[in-house]
Amino acid sequence: MKTNHIPTPFYVVYEDKLRRNLDLITYVEEKAGVKIILAFKANALWRTFPIFREYKRDCTASSLNELRLGLEELRGEVYSYCPAYTETTIDEYLEGSTHITFNSVHQYLRFNSRLEEYNSRVPENRRVSPGLRVNPQCSVIETDIYNPALPGSRFGVTAEMLDGKLPEGIEGFHFHQLCESTSYDLEKVLHAFETQFGEFLPKLKWVNMGGGHLMTKKGYDVEHLISILRSFKERHPGIEVILEPGSAFTWRTGDLITSVVDIVENQGIKTAIIDASFACHMPDTLEMPYKPIISEASQSEDAKYVYRLGGNSCLSGDFMGDWSFNRPLEIGDRLTLEDMNHYTTVKTNMFNGIQHPSIVLCDKIGDCQYLRTYDYSDYKSRMS
Repeated sequence: MKTNHIPTPFYVVYEDKLRRNLDLITYVEEKAGVKIILAFKANALWRTFPIFREYKRDCTASSLNELRLGLEELRGEVYSYCPAYTETTIDEYLEGSTHITFNSVHQYLRFNSRLEEYNSRVPENRRVSPGLRVNPQCSVIETDIYNPALPGSRFGVTAEMLDGKLPEGIEGFHFHQLCESTSYDLEKVLHAFETQFGEFLPKLKWVNMGGGHLMTKKGYDVEHLISILRSFKERHPGIEVILEPGSAFTWRTGDLITSVVDIVENQGIKTAIIDASFACHMPDTLEMPYKPIISEASQSEDAKYVYRLGGNSCLSGDFMGDWSFNRPLEIGDRLTLEDMNHYTTVKTNMFNGIQHPSIVLCDKIGDCQYLRTYDYSDYKSRMS
């Protein structure tokens, strides 16, 4: 089966592009001497995990569902972080995690007795290593909604809060300050981190540098990343370094294929309505916001056929534009909205009961198979 035989709308993931990213991430991991693990918050298409398992099995989890998915489908180590654990969740986190990061000193002290009790009754290789999320207060992200370093952030402990005292038993620090960022952004954050928290580093076993390392993006300075990671390890020998990128694993590995189902014109604006929805199937385009590339659109300034794209929902704001084309669009035309794998399929919803796009995997020679199709039962089962 080829993509042109598959009814729209559908997400398509390309195995060759996925492997390209995994190869590069593995290269960085080996050259820098660090551990790079998968973050489910960017991509949780577990039917593609057999490909991932050829390269790595470890992951990060921020919910019990992600924890269970990692244990069942990747079957490696799980590094857990949750803004707030509860009496009903902490035990399952401890049972399934190899590392657990607490968002506050209060959370750590509240559940430390449970952690110690668990570690006392399991073999050495099963004990959970506790860490603390710290906030170096170094802002390198322009979009506020993704910026954990904003004043008043609920994420992490500042150096002032620690007041020179590391809580007894803490073995690692975790910071997450990046979002689709460069190695030079990481360099700035590392400087702030070491300046503010350097006194504690000799007492630690590991440092988790979080996600946002977009090393698979074209133009990213991979060798610079390797250099600063190796330099950090040289300055702090004995500390294991962990990175947990999300987008980097699935950057430009998949698209959303849609069809034009109608064309309307109002006050000189032509809108091509597609059989998908920005609000339902590409929510990050409105949340971030950003304008996706359409493969069939023209990059020439001379293209004279301009269209806004409208989603097929009743939300007035379910549209984006404008794109130019070399010919008039027609009902039935297929449009490829590029790079719709990371932070897309995990955020979709069924507002309006709109049919969810199918999910397709195309192998290295271009043969495609359904990973999942959706029907009315999927919508109904989510409602009460």
